[in-house]
Amino acid sequence: MTSADIARLPRHIAIVMDGNGRWAKLRHRPRTFGHNAGRKAVRAVVESCLREGVKVLTLFAFSSENWRRPEDEVSALMELFLRALDKEVDELHGNGVRIRFVGDLNAFDAGLRQRMLAAMARTAGNDALHLNVAVNYGGRWDIVQAARKAAEAVARGELRAEEIDEQLLGHWMCLSDLPPLDLFIRTGGECRVSNFLLWQLAYAELHFTDTLWPDFDHACLKSAIEDYARRERRYGRTGEQVAQKA
Repeated sequence: MTSADIARLPRHIAIVMDGNGRWAKLRHRPRTFGHNAGRKAVRAVVESCLREGVKVLTLFAFSSENWRRPEDEVSALMELFLRALDKEVDELHGNGVRIRFVGDLNAFDAGLRQRMLAAMARTAGNDALHLNVAVNYGGRWDIVQAARKAAEAVARGELRAEEIDEQLLGHWMCLSDLPPLDLFIRTGGECRVSNFLLWQLAYAELHFTDTLWPDFDHACLKSAIEDYARRERRYGRTGEQVAQKA
């Protein structure tokens, strides 16, 4: 891979995995059938990121709003999550994947929370791919928790309120220690961000596809990456300025 190829490759991809329920409905099956198929798509995309050289993958697995879904569906999702954790961690670890769960983990029962913490501890030394799984996460929650940490620092006398700027507040956001988000993908045909990574999305490229999540495969990811590579990322500059800098 040439330096030009690397420059066109997104370092950090985030995906809203939408369409499991509709995929199942088209097959006259329960929504849980779709969620199980979606788990297989997660594995395929992780493998694709490893193959393509993407360094960070962030998946929106369970939003803070998803608790509003029918109780039986939420219970099934939690059970599927537990099974996936037990089944996939060994393979992910063997492939050098570091797992991190981001969001308010306190909402989960102690057993599930302990499994998540154990998976993070076991894979903490890996760096082939940083896999972030957003659970009970919301972009507004992320900004609020960062603001609270800033307020606490002010209350402790560690900084003055007027010293808080974008860079300082960003330090307390989830994923602040990883490369900035380059490419946001949403499957399933909806064209909205659904309260996902609101702060981190500021200069990300957005890619929406009608493909339902269980059908999203290596070819779909490759197409999104190629779409990203064709775009000119100006960050407020003119196209001429970008060309001169290149």
